[in-house]
Amino acid sequence: AGTAAVAGLGGHWLAGRRGVSAARAAVRLPAPVAPAPPVPAGADLGVRGLAPFVTPNREFYRIDTALVVPQVDPVTWRLRIHGRVRRPLELSFDELIARPMVERDITLACVSNEVGGDLIGNARWLGVPIRDLLAEVEPEEGADQVVGRSVDGWTCGTPTAVLRDGRDALLAVGMNGEPLPVAHGFPVRMVVPGLYGYVSACKWVTELELTSFADFDAYWVPRGWSAQGPIKTESRIDAPRRRDRLTAGPVTVAGVAWAQHRGIRRVEVRVDGGPWQEATLAPTVSVDTWVQWSWRWDATPGEHTLQVRATDATGETQPERRSPVAPDGATGWHTLPVTVH
Repeated sequence: AGTAAVAGLGGHWLAGRRGVSAARAAVRLPAPVAPAPPVPAGADLGVRGLAPFVTPNREFYRIDTALVVPQVDPVTWRLRIHGRVRRPLELSFDELIARPMVERDITLACVSNEVGGDLIGNARWLGVPIRDLLAEVEPEEGADQVVGRSVDGWTCGTPTAVLRDGRDALLAVGMNGEPLPVAHGFPVRMVVPGLYGYVSACKWVTELELTSFADFDAYWVPRGWSAQGPIKTESRIDAPRRRDRLTAGPVTVAGVAWAQHRGIRRVEVRVDGGPWQEATLAPTVSVDTWVQWSWRWDATPGEHTLQVRATDATGETQPERRSPVAPDGATGWHTLPVTVH
């Protein structure tokens, strides 16, 4: 009987998955009233091994608590904006996408990304500015937290002030020119530049509740993570890679750096603990995206250690001190041992 029940549930889930996939394929995204600015020539350096400026959807990292990816039908989806507001609001998917849409390039990062890790990606998002929706519902004084609630009950708590300060925080419906992939939150998710995903990137979102940090702890806070998660200034070496066989002579060292919502001012590289050398930055798209960098190294035979650090637009340089991802993001310089023949 138990096996039959599991098989029945599996069949039901597969049928739901097919239905949602068909519904996603039928979605026609509206043109944005505010398209993303063109990506400048040279923003993608094209260095072998370097992460592309735009992360393809199939390669975009996915971190969440969903053991089974929620299958949400846009026809029945509803968003409630409620709590400590003067004018509660409920929207259907059709009503949401009928609103003015903006398109922006935004880099998202996971708080559990280790130094040098790949739990980060950059995409072109299409959505409705959350600040416009908050202006409609008129939050009450003291409602300093917006709780995003997923269809499966997961919650994240985002500072209300961040969602209203002018940055392009979105209720996103599109990713890289297509409807959100189901695994990345279809039909609607939150995208907030400058905050780690655990406090801002609610997928399959169905509620925005205005409350306060004093009155409610979102999912990860009682589990030891900080209540507010601003992204730290970070950098990473993508090329060469640890197992690459390098030949003495000119070697292109390249990678990415990020400091959303501040931007990157400078990236520096050093070899074997020597003096820091300033790398060349690719053209910057916005303060909300990562930037590629490169540096020419005249490599000599032997064992060497490469290190990178970045300085953001406020003048803050990422610290050398290594700290773990908990409770508010890892720190330290990405360090890469290499062998030159």
